[in-house]
Amino acid sequence: MVINKELLQLRKKIADKRPDFVRQESWRYKKLATNWRKPKGKDNKMRKQVSGVPALVKVGYKGPRKSRGLHPSGYNDVLIFNTNDLTRIDPKIDAIRIAHGVGYKKRLDILNEATKLKIKVLNPGKIEKVEKVETKPKKEVEKVEKEKAEVKPKKEVEKVEKEKAEVKPKKEVEKVEKEKD
Repeated sequence: MVINKELLQLRKKIADKRPDFVRQESWRYKKLATNWRKPKGKDNKMRKQVSGVPALVKVGYKGPRKSRGLHPSGYNDVLIFNTNDLTRIDPKIDAIRIAHGVGYKKRLDILNEATKLKIKVLNPGKIEKVEKVETKPKKEVEKVEKEKAEVKPKKEVEKVEKEKAEVKPKKEVEKVEKEKD
């Protein structure tokens, strides 16, 4: 679902007319990348804006004000650091991006809270697919482990007791052998 479709189309229409801004003489030398650098020479034709030379970056090439900062999905991109930041989000027009420095546990909390509030997450990562279910408290986990440890089938208990009986320290084995002789 794309929201703000008209704004995105307008932004694309203006972006198509915008020239490719290239570094001066990047077409001449392989060692120069095409990424933009401001021309600074004394007699630089690009700086002087001589005709026939690539255009300079200027404020007039900006896109429409209303469509600036929109994600390609049409939502406003909002950076989130914790679950408290989710209170200022409107799910109809905003989508969240979880900050890079947020750790694993807090990221899980944010994802769980966002799914409850039906907020779109732009960078959920692999965590969303792996753990969507909330984790159980430690007390419940410990109870389950104790129950598993307490309940053992009779056969297993008998095997363990036999193994304990069979395994004796060397000294005891030697004493038993001497007594038999």
